[in-house]
Amino acid sequence: MNRRKQWRQVLDFVAQPWLKMPYGQLVSALHDQQVYEVEVDSKKYQVEIEILENTQQYVHVMIAVDDGSIPASILPVTLSFIRKKSPARV
Repeated sequence: MNRRKQWRQVLDFVAQPWLKMPYGQLVSALHDQQVYEVEVDSKKYQVEIEILENTQQYVHVMIAVDDGSIPASILPVTLSFIRKKSPARV
Protein backbone atom coordinates (compact mmCIF):
# COMPACT_ATOMS: atom_id res chain seq x y z
CA MET A 1 0.00 0.00 0.00
CA ASN A 2 1.39 3.42 -0.85
CA ARG A 3 2.11 6.07 1.75
CA ARG A 4 -0.87 8.34 1.01
CA LYS A 5 -3.32 5.40 1.18
CA GLN A 6 -1.92 4.53 4.61
CA TRP A 7 -2.34 8.14 5.70
CA ARG A 8 -5.95 8.13 4.42
CA GLN A 9 -6.76 5.06 6.51
CA VAL A 10 -5.30 6.73 9.60
CA LEU A 11 -7.22 9.92 8.81
CA ASP A 12 -10.49 7.99 8.50
CA PHE A 13 -9.80 6.36 11.88
CA VAL A 14 -8.82 9.49 13.83
CA ALA A 15 -11.62 11.57 12.30
CA GLN A 16 -14.45 9.40 13.67
CA PRO A 17 -14.64 10.83 17.22
CA TRP A 18 -14.35 14.40 15.91
CA LEU A 19 -17.10 13.84 13.34
CA LYS A 20 -19.46 12.59 16.06
CA MET A 21 -18.71 15.39 18.53
CA PRO A 22 -21.50 17.94 19.17
CA TYR A 23 -20.91 21.59 18.28
CA GLY A 24 -20.24 22.89 21.79
CA GLN A 25 -17.84 20.12 22.70
CA LEU A 26 -16.03 20.46 19.36
CA VAL A 27 -15.50 24.21 19.77
CA SER A 28 -14.32 23.73 23.35
CA ALA A 29 -11.89 20.94 22.42
CA LEU A 30 -10.48 22.95 19.53
CA HIS A 31 -10.05 26.25 21.35
CA ASP A 32 -6.38 25.76 20.38
CA GLN A 33 -5.10 23.73 17.46
CA GLN A 34 -4.62 20.06 18.40
CA VAL A 35 -1.41 18.35 17.27
CA TYR A 36 -0.57 14.83 18.39
CA GLU A 37 0.87 11.52 17.25
CA VAL A 38 -0.89 8.21 16.83
CA GLU A 39 0.68 4.83 16.25
CA VAL A 40 -0.91 2.38 13.85
CA ASP A 41 0.76 -0.91 12.89
CA SER A 42 4.00 0.21 14.60
CA LYS A 43 4.16 3.38 12.47
CA LYS A 44 3.79 6.90 13.85
CA TYR A 45 1.60 9.52 12.23
CA GLN A 46 1.16 13.19 13.00
CA VAL A 47 -2.40 14.47 13.35
CA GLU A 48 -3.35 18.15 13.23
CA ILE A 49 -6.86 19.41 13.89
CA GLU A 50 -7.92 23.01 13.77
CA ILE A 51 -10.90 25.28 13.28
CA LEU A 52 -10.80 27.00 9.91
CA GLU A 53 -13.97 29.08 10.47
CA ASN A 54 -16.14 29.74 13.47
CA THR A 55 -19.27 31.63 12.49
CA GLN A 56 -22.57 32.23 14.25
CA GLN A 57 -24.09 29.34 12.26
CA TYR A 58 -21.34 26.72 12.08
CA VAL A 59 -17.75 25.69 12.75
CA HIS A 60 -15.54 24.47 9.88
CA VAL A 61 -12.89 21.97 11.02
CA MET A 62 -9.87 20.54 9.21
CA ILE A 63 -8.04 17.32 10.11
CA ALA A 64 -4.65 16.52 8.53
CA VAL A 65 -2.49 13.39 8.76
CA ASP A 66 1.05 12.65 7.58
CA ASP A 67 4.02 10.60 8.73
CA GLY A 68 6.42 13.50 9.26
CA SER A 69 8.64 12.58 6.33
CA ILE A 70 9.98 15.37 4.16
CA PRO A 71 9.06 16.29 1.44
CA ALA A 72 5.94 14.08 1.34
CA SER A 73 4.47 15.59 4.51
CA ILE A 74 4.38 19.06 3.00
CA LEU A 75 1.09 17.91 1.47
CA PRO A 76 -0.75 15.83 4.14
CA VAL A 77 -4.04 14.07 3.52
CA THR A 78 -6.88 16.18 4.84
CA LEU A 79 -10.54 16.12 5.67
CA SER A 80 -12.70 19.10 6.46
CA PHE A 81 -16.23 19.17 7.77
CA ILE A 82 -18.84 21.64 8.96
CA ARG A 83 -20.73 21.23 12.22
CA LYS A 84 -23.79 23.42 12.42
CA LYS A 85 -24.55 25.21 15.64
CA SER A 86 -27.65 23.85 17.33
CA PRO A 87 -30.55 26.27 17.12
CA ALA A 88 -31.31 28.07 20.37
CA ARG A 89 -34.21 26.55 22.24
CA VAL A 90 -37.04 28.88 23.21
